[in-house]
Amino acid sequence: MRVVIILATFLLLVSWSFAQEEETKEPEYGWMEDVIFNLSFTQNNFDNWNQGGDDSWSWQSDLLPKFIYKQEKYNWENIGKFSYGKSKVADQTARKAADEIMLESSYTYKLGAHVDPYIAVKAQTQFTAGYEYTDTSNVEISNFLDPGYFTESIGVGWAPNDQFRTRAGVAFKQTVTDKFAERYALGETFRSEIGLESVTDLELKFHENITYTGRLSLFSNMKRFDEIDTDWDNLIKGKLTDIINVTFTFRLFYDRDVSAKRQLKQTLAVGLSFDLL
Repeated sequence: MRVVIILATFLLLVSWSFAQEEETKEPEYGWMEDVIFNLSFTQNNFDNWNQGGDDSWSWQSDLLPKFIYKQEKYNWENIGKFSYGKSKVADQTARKAADEIMLESSYTYKLGAHVDPYIAVKAQTQFTAGYEYTDTSNVEISNFLDPGYFTESIGVGWAPNDQFRTRAGVAFKQTVTDKFAERYALGETFRSEIGLESVTDLELKFHENITYTGRLSLFSNMKRFDEIDTDWDNLIKGKLTDIINVTFTFRLFYDRDVSAKRQLKQTLAVGLSFDLL
C-alpha cells in the first residue's frame, strides 16, 4: 500500500509535466554543467521571554552538481548530492540535522525508438558518525560507509521530454556496514542482492519562481512485495531574489534491512542559493 500511494502521487505530478510540456526545441549537444550550492541558517534566542522557549540554531548546506554530455547517439549523465547540517537546542550538544553523499553515473544509448538501453552505477553513504542520544551516553550507530549502498543496473529508459525521465532494469545492490550491522542485527557486514530497479526523475515549474524536483527510486529483490526498498526525495524551491530562496524538502526512505518502518524527513528553510556553474 505504501508504494501504491507514492506511485499514485508521483503519477499525478507526471501528468502535470505532460500537460505543461513546452514546444519542442532543437537538441543541444556537448557538455551541460549545473552546480548549485544552498546554505540556510536558523537561530532563536530568548531572554526573559514569559511564554518560554529554548535557544536554538541550525544550519544546512547542499552541493548539487550535474554534468551531462549529450550527443546525437548517446547521453552520459553524472549527478551528485552532498548535504550536511547541524542543529543545537538549549544546552544539548550540536547534533546532525543532515548528512548525505550520493553519486550516480549513467550512460544511455539512443536507439531512436520509444525506449533506449542504459547502464548506471550509484553510491550512497554519509560523511560523519551518527549517534543515538540518551540521558547518560551517546551511542554511535552509523558512520561513513556504515552503511554504504552501491548499485549497478542495466535496462531501458524513456524520456519523452525535459521534465520527465524514467528507467527500469536488472540491478545488483551491495550493502556494506560495521556497527550498523550490530545495531540492527543484520547478521552480516556485507550483503549482495540481485533484483529489479526503477528510477524516475521529475522536474516541474509551477511558476516563474517556484520549481519542483523529485526522484523516486525503487528496488526489489523479488522475495516479498512489501519489502520494496523505496527512496522518494522531493525539493520545492521558491525564489525570493536572485540569491535568496525558500526551500522545502521531503524525503521518504524505506529499507527493511534498516528498519521495519518507513523513515520520514522534512525541512523548511530560508537561505542562500548560488549557481556555481
